[in-house]
Amino acid sequence: MYRVRLERPNDPAEWRDQARRLLMAHIAPEDIVWQYGDSGGELFGSDELPAAPQGVVGSVPRAFIELAGQVIQHSEPQRFALLYDVLWRSQSDSRLLADATDRVNSLLAKMASAVRRDSHKMKAFVRFRQVLDEAGQERFVAWFEPDHFTLEATAPFFARRFAGMHWGIVTPYASAWWDTENLSFGPGGRKSDVPAEDAVEEDWKTYYVSIFNPARLKVSMMKSEMPVKYWRNLPEAAAIAPLIRNARTMEQDMIERAATQPPARHLRRKVEIPEEIEQIQSLNDAKAAVQSCRRCPLYEHATQVVFGEGPEMADVMFVGEQPGDQEDLQGRPFVGPAGQVLDQVIEKVGIDRKKVYVTNAVKHFKFEPRGKRRIHQRPDGGEVQACKFWLGLEIGFVRPKVIVALGATAAQSLLGKASVTIGKMRGQPLQMPDGSTLFITNHPSYLLRIPDPESRAREREKFEADLVLVRDFMAGLEKT
Repeated sequence: MYRVRLERPNDPAEWRDQARRLLMAHIAPEDIVWQYGDSGGELFGSDELPAAPQGVVGSVPRAFIELAGQVIQHSEPQRFALLYDVLWRSQSDSRLLADATDRVNSLLAKMASAVRRDSHKMKAFVRFRQVLDEAGQERFVAWFEPDHFTLEATAPFFARRFAGMHWGIVTPYASAWWDTENLSFGPGGRKSDVPAEDAVEEDWKTYYVSIFNPARLKVSMMKSEMPVKYWRNLPEAAAIAPLIRNARTMEQDMIERAATQPPARHLRRKVEIPEEIEQIQSLNDAKAAVQSCRRCPLYEHATQVVFGEGPEMADVMFVGEQPGDQEDLQGRPFVGPAGQVLDQVIEKVGIDRKKVYVTNAVKHFKFEPRGKRRIHQRPDGGEVQACKFWLGLEIGFVRPKVIVALGATAAQSLLGKASVTIGKMRGQPLQMPDGSTLFITNHPSYLLRIPDPESRAREREKFEADLVLVRDFMAGLEKT
C-alpha cells in the first residue's frame, strides 16, 4: 500500500506529478491512499514512490486534464482517488471519459459542476469593504466562505475586474491579494479579520432597495441564485425579508400609480434643475454640481458621476469617451485597463503626469447588462451633447494649453461635428476657439480590443507617436 501526501489541496500540477509516478510504476488505484496537508497517516503504507518519469507516460485526453483542474478544487477528500481511478482505467479504454453511465465519471462531472457554481457565487457575492492601511492608503478587503477550494482559480477574475484597486479576499483556508500589478496568495483567516461595514454600506443598501422590482419577485428563483447561506455576509441581506414581505403592497402601489403617472421622459424634465452658470465659480463647484445631473437618462443606471481629475491649471487635458466599468465603480476617470495603458504611454514618452488633467466627454457609464457583466455601449449624439456643458466648464476652469481627444466620440464633442475620422486627423494640431491646441488620436481601449498581437503592436506605436507629438509641441510652447 502506498501513501501519497499532497501539500496543497487544490494544485492540479502537484496531483498530476504524483499520478504520473504511480502510473509509470503500474500501481493500481486500490493500492493507494491519498492524503493532503496535515491529515493523519495510515498505520500501514509507504511514502517511497517511484522517481518522477521523463517524457510522456500513458495517454491523457485533453478533456480529462480540464476535468481534473476543476475537480481538484472540490472539497471531497476522495477526489484524488476518483481522478486516479479514471486515469488508470482510461489507459486501457480510450472511450471511458465519454461513458456517461460510468459511476465515477458521473461523480466527477457533478463535482466539477459544483466547483464552477462555487466560483460563480464567489464572483457574485464578494463584497469589498474599504480600509486604510498603516500609511493611510485606501485598500479594499472582503470575507468569503466558499464551499470548495476555489479562491486561487477565481482570484484572477477580480484582478481583471478591479485592476486599479488594492484588494484582498480572505477565506477560511487561504487569502488572495492584488496590488494593481501582482496577484499573491497567503494563509486563510477569520471573518473578524475583515471590517463588518464601511462608509458606503448605507449607500449600497439604499441603492439595492431602490432597484427592487416587486412585480418580478420570484422567491424560489432568488434563493436559488442567491442562497440563504450567503446572506450573512451581504450588506443588502437585511433588506431582503422586508422587501419580500411588502412586495404585494408595493406592486399594488405601482399599478395604481401607473394610470396617472406621465411618461418617464416628462418626469425627468420636471426634476431637472437647470445649472446656473454664475453659481459655478470653480472646478470644485462644477464637480459638486454635476453629482445631481439629470440632463440625459444615463444617470438612471450608472453607479455614479465620474468627473475629471487632475490639477486645476493643467498644461494638458486628455478627453476620453465615457467612464468604463472600473471608473463607474470607483468614481474616478481612467483607472481601468485603458487608463493603465494611457499611464504607461504617458510615462514612456516623457509627459509629466502631474501636469495632466483627464476626463471624459460623457460623465456617466453607458452599458448593456449581459449576465453578470456590463458591456460598454457607445453614447449617442444626444447624450454627448447633453454632457458638453460639463466638459466646457472643465476646459474653462482648467484652461489647458493642449487638449488630446482620445477617440472619435471625444473629438466629435470637442469639434461639434457629427463624425470624425481619426485616421485622417491624427497628428494634425488644430487651433481651438479658446486658444488651446487640439490633437486627435485613438482611445487606449481600442488597443486592448485588437486580437492580433502584431496589429496591436503597430497601433500602439502609432498611439505612442501621437503622444510624442504632444510632448514635443508642449516643449516648443515652453521655449517660447
